Amino acid sequence: MRVLVVRVGAMGDVLHALPAVAALRKGRPDWVLDWVVDPRWAPLLVNAQGEAAVVDGVCLAETKLWSRRPASLATLRSILNLRRTLRQARYDLVVDMQGTLRSAVIGWMAGARELVGYRDPRESLAAGLYKRRIERRGRHVIEQGTALLSEACGVALEAEPAALPHEAWADDWAAEVAVGGASEPRRLCVLAVGGGWRAKLWPAKRYGDLAIRLRAMGVDVVVNAAGQDDPVAAEVVAAGAGAARAVVCNVTGLIALLRRAVLVIGGDSGPTHLAAALGIPLVALFGPTDPERNGPWGPGSRIVLRDPASLTSYKHVDRLDPGLANLSVSVVLESAQRLLEADGRRDLPAGRSGL
Repeated sequence: MRVLVVRVGAMGDVLHALPAVAALRKGRPDWVLDWVVDPRWAPLLVNAQGEAAVVDGVCLAETKLWSRRPASLATLRSILNLRRTLRQARYDLVVDMQGTLRSAVIGWMAGARELVGYRDPRESLAAGLYKRRIERRGRHVIEQGTALLSEACGVALEAEPAALPHEAWADDWAAEVAVGGASEPRRLCVLAVGGGWRAKLWPAKRYGDLAIRLRAMGVDVVVNAAGQDDPVAAEVVAAGAGAARAVVCNVTGLIALLRRAVLVIGGDSGPTHLAAALGIPLVALFGPTDPERNGPWGPGSRIVLRDPASLTSYKHVDRLDPGLANLSVSVVLESAQRLLEADGRRDLPAGRSGL
């Protein structure tokens, strides 16, 4: 059986699809499992040597190029190359775990006997391309994805934690960053301060105050920055008055850096979900999105904080979420201390706590 999963991006969404595919790999180790993904997120699935724990291979959909230059010859070549690669693999089944028109078209290009997706995909036009439509079941998106893949493949599945790739160069780089010029290694906390839109962001001033208080406890604090000109990361570093430093890295570097951390604190973002997948102790700060639907999932200790005043909405709200505005530094610090005092990773069971 040759199965293709389509879940192009983004980081958190790929990570939320992984437990279902890991479960299928465990249940059917003899099947061929491939994945269509954006090149930016491929390091979540496979290393530079092509080694992967969950999938046999990845097919790259250069969606950033397609969006930036939709009418270019480069985009046409990219799409045709992907179509040729998918057709040559002769898949028996394609499962669209994304549910957009683009992902459905990518799945259709494979020419498999069956293209399967949700009965109610994110974009309704996608359903018109599916040969089989499956009812969405479960509250969390990981439960939904596992149920989708289970029914599509006819295999009983339970979500399974997935091993992520290793890169030797990234491990060496992260070891140097973790030391940060200190004479002796300190415990490392990573602040994942970014998010898809403004309402998902905890105020930079509070992240800065938190960094100052963590640094006073002997914790080394780094801020994950999307780039050298990341304004949110820069604002947090400035608010921390020297208590935190920004670190810019790609996905491979971020995986290695988080493996060095004893604690991660952040909102509903890719790095936060990556920390959960890696089993790193995590304090997750939620506002307009519902943690019961798309909160962090993984084997490690975690505390999810969400005020009842938060907006339960998945729209891009361009204003501060009232629940996150109510979330104080002292409450976040108390949660962080609980995890730090739990001797790393094992003593505190995974769970959620509200305010």
